[in-house]
Amino acid sequence: MNDWPSFARLAWVHARYQNRLFVRTPVAAFFSTLLPLVMLVLFVAVFGNDTFDTSFGTLTTAQFYAPALAVFSIASATYTNIGIFLSTQRDTGVLKRHRGTPLPTSALMCGVIGSAALIAAVSGTLMIGVGWLVYDLSIEAAKMPAILLSFTVGICCFASLGVALAVIAPSAASAPALANATILPMAIASGVFISLGSDTAGWLTFVGDLFPLRPFVESLGAAFSPFTEAPAIEWDRLAVMALWGSAAAVYSARNFSWEIRGATSRRGGRRAAASEPTRT
Repeated sequence: MNDWPSFARLAWVHARYQNRLFVRTPVAAFFSTLLPLVMLVLFVAVFGNDTFDTSFGTLTTAQFYAPALAVFSIASATYTNIGIFLSTQRDTGVLKRHRGTPLPTSALMCGVIGSAALIAAVSGTLMIGVGWLVYDLSIEAAKMPAILLSFTVGICCFASLGVALAVIAPSAASAPALANATILPMAIASGVFISLGSDTAGWLTFVGDLFPLRPFVESLGAAFSPFTEAPAIEWDRLAVMALWGSAAAVYSARNFSWEIRGATSRRGGRRAAASEPTRT
């Protein structure tokens, strides 16, 4: 009888382990989950919950910012956290040691991504829940499939991009800077923090359309807009996110390294130094 646990069991156990690490890291928990919620409260307090014109129609401050910041929290929990975590684990040698254990590497990666996806789902749901309970955010039952579909495609897309970020980052020290240098400008160009109207510079709109965050904002925002008819599924926006996620997954599968960056060159340098004759 084979008592070895199944692949799904191994991935689930590792995901639970990653969740414990996340909960025990208050800084990561704050920036991924609480900071977007604090921003929602502050934006409503500063601007008031009055109506203003957006690309979805005339909405209140909370109606605009709750879905947009839910997108930002999901992107932070997946793209930023996965990229920084995997870069750190790789450069400290943890990934290499994991690869030498009986745990399949695919189960390990599924655990990391699954944990981030769960955290992202909780963060996004918390944001929408606060918007609904406190600020009367409108949620229509007929649009729930659109909301769930946007959540699912967005989480998968930015989780794949997070793994790609770990591949691109030259070191663990550079990963946070690279993550912030990409996610924050992308959020501004995508209309997360400000509503982009018809008077927005054309180049900024063009840049926002190139990347997957704006389609995520628009697909989820349309699902909460009272001016969008049900089922409010933005198939073209979802397709853009799916293409980005698929491209990132293929790139990561071909280029992901479990080895410490620079380890080969350092070993080669030490061997060369050891073999070089001593000069007197």
